[in-house]
Formats: sequence, structure tokens, C-alpha cells
Amino acid sequence: MIKLGELVMILDLHRQGLSVSAISRQLGIDRKTVRRYMARGLEPPKYKPRVPQPCVIDPFRPYLAERITSFPALTARRLWRELKDRGYRGGYTVLKEAVRELRPPRTPAFEVRFETAPGEQAQVDLAHFEVVFTDEPGVKRIVWLFSMVLGFSRLIWCRFVIHQDLQTVLRCHIAALEALGGAPREILYDRMKTAVVGEDADGLVVYNRGLIDLARHYGFQPRACRPYRPKTKGKVERPFRYIREDFFLAGSFRNLDDLNVQLRHWLDTVANPRVHATTQRIVNETFAEEKPALKPLPLTPYRAVLKLERRVSHEGMVSIGGNLYSVPDTTHRRILDVHAFADEIRIFENGALIATHVPLEGRDQTRLDPAHRKTSLPSRRRSPDGGSFVIRRPGDQVARRSLDFYDAVGRRLADQGGI
Repeated sequence: MIKLGELVMILDLHRQGLSVSAISRQLGIDRKTVRRYMARGLEPPKYKPRVPQPCVIDPFRPYLAERITSFPALTARRLWRELKDRGYRGGYTVLKEAVRELRPPRTPAFEVRFETAPGEQAQVDLAHFEVVFTDEPGVKRIVWLFSMVLGFSRLIWCRFVIHQDLQTVLRCHIAALEALGGAPREILYDRMKTAVVGEDADGLVVYNRGLIDLARHYGFQPRACRPYRPKTKGKVERPFRYIREDFFLAGSFRNLDDLNVQLRHWLDTVANPRVHATTQRIVNETFAEEKPALKPLPLTPYRAVLKLERRVSHEGMVSIGGNLYSVPDTTHRRILDVHAFADEIRIFENGALIATHVPLEGRDQTRLDPAHRKTSLPSRRRSPDGGSFVIRRPGDQVARRSLDFYDAVGRRLADQGGI
């Protein structure tokens, strides 16, 4: 029996005009075999079934079958230890393959869709997008999509942001809850760092302190989904694909503001007025039923503060969150106190407020308040005759002299070799 590659060589050499003897000598195959395969043509060779070889696990298969039938959940490691006590000398891999063959296949259970009552839950997550703005041709930017989806109505509120730090996430929460007109009883999060710090020694979830303060202010309970359970947050993760395919792809956006303006228009005219594929109801109409069940918004705005110390640069700027913010020219101290709120930045000198700014979304940006840069103008005084004259600095005015004076100075310098 020859291999398929040898058969191809025989036929190829035969097409080149070589004789049976020449092909036999070149390939080292008997002439009768060459002649037989030349007559048969290109046909895969037929191999005889191999005689099964005895395996080291075979004597133990009845025992494995009995144990797996009685206890289907027994692990291969456990059975390996039991077989070694019974004299098994083979490897773990051979045993694992035998267990896989003997173990009855698992029947996947039907999924039970998890539905929530009106106002009960919202789901929050961030998704990664890459975009090239027309204002910056050839520059690929990474933006993040913050999305909040109500569990009952499937209403979507989302916004693109430049980065996913805590202050940005808090601002998005505030804007989303203000737009919804209320807060759900709980918000479900993935294990993103701005929401979940980690777990304590008892395995309990430790949430970010800033998120806890925000949740206490609005009256919702944060809840982290179980790790490696992507279906737990399907209500918010499926819309990411919907947004990417129905809105984002093949779109043209000038900048981040234009991207969010177009996204808001798409949400208002396409996403939220649609009939949802699962509920078979119009999202906005379902939200009208859910809105009364949301917790009312607090009367006072959220004012949690992050206190920092920042050094003033020679240009009169302080760096906060990767961006530069101006301080007045009259600032004397080099180290200033900064209070960073979710929607405002306050800068203090010796306890006195000297500057306020709206936080910038991105990085490497500058916010300069024109009131912080005052150019000194010459002061004016009244002359005795009622007119005004300007008080200038020394050297601003030059005394008037005759040309003879300058001619004499030139001759004196020439005589002294000064020119």
C-alpha cells in the first residue's frame, strides 16, 4: 500500500513521459505497483483498519464505568487516585480521555430569562470604541461608551467619553439619572475598577468609595455581577452590539461633541422608539409605565468632593486629571488646594476660592479663564487744565533735543574711537 503523495508522484512522472521502469527506479516502488496505480488513476488509497492495540486503561474500564454511572460528577483526578490504589500505572491524560468517553453527555438546561419589575434594576457598563474624527484626519482615538439600561423597559441612556476614570463615571451616572427623572432600586455592574475595588477576606465585594457615596445620595444599591457570568448583564451588553452596528459603524463624526449629538438623536429617533425584540413593546411606552416606579431624585445635588494639592506652573496653570486649568495672575502661593466635584473643579488659596472650572472630558487639554489674565494698562491722570495725560514707566518717553546735539555726540565718539 502506497501513500497518497507517492500516488501523485507516480501520476505526475507518468504525465511527463517516464516509463514504468524509470518511475519504479526513481521512487523505489515495484513496477507492478506502479503499473497498477497508473491504471487506477488518482484515487485515494484504501487502508485496512488497524488492529486495535491494547491500552493500559482497558483493564480498569469496567470499574470506571461503574463509578461514573453511580456518581457522574466524580472528577478525573479523583478516579486517577482510586485507580492508582488498584494498581494503575498509566498516565493521567489516558485516564482523562477514557473518563470523557464513559461520562454521559450533559444535557444543557434551558435558560430562564431574568426579568425585573418596573424601577427595580438598571445595568451599567463601559464599552471600548475606536474612532477617527474628521477634525483630526488620520488620528485614531479611543473612546468609551458609558451605557445605562433600565431592566424593565430596556430604555437606553448612553454617552461617549474619552476616559473611564471615577470622576467621569460619576458624571455619567448623574447625567443619566437626571435624564431618567429618577433612580432604580439597584444598579448592576460588571467588575470594572471604577465600581468594584476587589473582594475582602470573606469573599465579599468591596465597592469604590466614590460610587458608594453616589449610591447613598441617590438611594440605589450597587450590585456586582458574578465573575465569568456574561449572561447576567445581557440587557446592557447586547445593546453595545446594537449601538455599534446600527449607529456607529460607517458613521462620520467631527469630534466628541458631534459624536454625542448624533448619538442622542439616534437614541431619540431610533433606539428608544423601537419595538424591542424581546418584550415586543415600544421602549418609550414601556418606560412611561416604569418611570413612576423610579425613586425620586434628591432635592440637593450630589456634592461629594475629592481633595487634592496641586503645584502652579510658571504659566499659571494647575494639572488635574491630565488637563490644565488656569488660576488668576494674582495668585501668590505655589501649592494650591483643589476640590474636584463630579461636575465642577474649585481651586483655593489659603482657604479662599480663587477659580472654578467645568471639568474637561479628555486629556492634554487646557481650560483658560480670560478673567485670570489681565494686562496692565497705563494709568491716566487729570492735568490741571482739565485734560488727561498718561503716567508712563521710566524710559517710555525720550526728551526732545536738536539735531546739533546728536551731531556733537557723534563727533565726540568718533574722536574717541567709539565708532
